[in-house]
Amino acid sequence: MLTKREEADLAAIKQYSSRVLADDLTGHAADHVLRVVRLAQRIAATERCRLFIVLAGAYLHDVLDDKLVADEQAARANLTDFLQSLDLSEAVIRHILLVIDNVSFSKEMVQGKKSELTIECQIVQDADRIDALGAIGILRTAYYGGSKGHAIFEKGQPDQAITSKEDYRKPGGVINHFYVKLIKIYDRLNTTEAKRIGKARHDFLLTFLEQFHSEW
Repeated sequence: MLTKREEADLAAIKQYSSRVLADDLTGHAADHVLRVVRLAQRIAATERCRLFIVLAGAYLHDVLDDKLVADEQAARANLTDFLQSLDLSEAVIRHILLVIDNVSFSKEMVQGKKSELTIECQIVQDADRIDALGAIGILRTAYYGGSKGHAIFEKGQPDQAITSKEDYRKPGGVINHFYVKLIKIYDRLNTTEAKRIGKARHDFLLTFLEQFHSEW
């Protein structure tokens, strides 16, 4: 349960997130954030966790993403100032930032999966990744690829080894990104509830890919 104070703080946090991501055209706008929040709530209901940290992290999980903000350091300073303006404790602010800093799939691919993530980090990570699966995930991937001018499919492009963020961000076909990231997500989910939710969405991706290749 959230306190009245936490509910008020989350309302302000939601507004902050919407303001930062208002101009997004890559599939990371407010609709994505709200789906991640709803998924995080579902997963949190099955785990012992600090719900305020989970929801704050879910609302803010993309506001420091260097794909989406022009200056990551300035964005971090602005976010820290904002959270301090809510009179949150330093421990709570650190935990929210920890959640945000551990959402990135590309960082995990480069650095390896951390074993010591807090349950709050795991929940938000799972919620964000589930939204990259299923019908929504397919549309978001195509939408992002279109916004960057990527080809639909580059035949013969390998499932590249990811050793740096630059490797992960290399332009490639939209369908190729399914093999670089999307079909790997399910096995990297942390929580039992996330795996339950994600299974049908993962299977849908595989069916879609089979159909795509039959038509290509």
